[in-house]
Amino acid sequence: MTKFRKATQQIHLWLGLVTGLIVFIVSITGCLFVFQKEISDLVHKKTFFVEPPAHKTQLPFSFLLEQASTALGKDKPINYTVTYKDPARAWEFMTYKAGDPKALTYFGSLEHYESVFVNPYDGKITGHYDYKYDFFNIIKYLHWGLLLNPDYGQYIVGYSTLIFVFMLITGMILWWPKKWSKTNIKKSFTIKWDASFKRLNYDLHNVPGFYTMFITLILALSGLVYALPWFQKTVYVIAARTFEQPDIKYEVSTPAPSTGKPLDRIFIESQKLFKETDRIAVSPPLTEEAAVFVTGLRGKEVYYDFDVLQFDQYSAKLLNRRNYDEMNAGEKLSAMNYDIHVGAILGLPGKILALIGGLVAASLPISGLMIWLGRKKKNKKQK
Repeated sequence: MTKFRKATQQIHLWLGLVTGLIVFIVSITGCLFVFQKEISDLVHKKTFFVEPPAHKTQLPFSFLLEQASTALGKDKPINYTVTYKDPARAWEFMTYKAGDPKALTYFGSLEHYESVFVNPYDGKITGHYDYKYDFFNIIKYLHWGLLLNPDYGQYIVGYSTLIFVFMLITGMILWWPKKWSKTNIKKSFTIKWDASFKRLNYDLHNVPGFYTMFITLILALSGLVYALPWFQKTVYVIAARTFEQPDIKYEVSTPAPSTGKPLDRIFIESQKLFKETDRIAVSPPLTEEAAVFVTGLRGKEVYYDFDVLQFDQYSAKLLNRRNYDEMNAGEKLSAMNYDIHVGAILGLPGKILALIGGLVAASLPISGLMIWLGRKKKNKKQK
């Protein structure tokens, strides 16, 4: 064994021992989260879906907002609303508030995170959902920061993931056949299922790791964009080919007496402007000078393809529109990051690939540890 290969093996070993448990937790929770939408839609069908009447006439947006606000209570103002083009979907009214910034765990760092779902045709509440204690939200924050305060947890996960990227590279170096003979190629590309447990474990560590390396690398790098701000900025600069950040203008509403219900006029105008979108998200103003932000999202599940409108909350006047096409390459890649990370960017095939990649990534620390323990036991016997 050459000095370079031996050094690579030691780096691969010790990096794996240091971060193996974290990589396993992050990978397995990622697998659990991939199909969370499909599972949640099935489990909470009566909450998320409605029976649309023949006339399909929706009630005024402001009335539905009032219904949701009453259900949530005065202490939980609605921050975000999602309405759907699909007539069979209930509309979601969400309230979110951060907790103690110095709290150690996720639960302490989040005061509340709830949604009320409303039937847009009769105004009835179909369900009250507490995301703070939701199974998939807990899985997400376990994946994101080990259920620690994100200010601490995301960096632990982020730098562990960065180490995992180096492990993928060193793993590829160790996998690379010394000679491209027929025998070596067969060993490197196939699993010998009828071999001893030790050999089978070795093959299960190397062969699936090679075949899924591109997928696991994409999952790891897209995760780093979320976890490490400096990495996110680096990706933006490389894609945008500039250090300049986009000039996003935040409009201000001019306080004035309102006629009628401006929020209803804003929503109706948004529906006209967003005829091609599948979802319209509204952020009601929480201050007297804030503009009303309305986002039109194309696609039933992805989040990257969107346009944003800003309205005066008093006059319902359109103040600004920024379309997806106006974004630079860095902004577009950043917007795509979540959809890339969960595989949704490629639809169902992409999510299946993300699941396979996550399962292999979760298996690597286990099979790698077993290889190390086997070698350690062998060395003791030899001594």
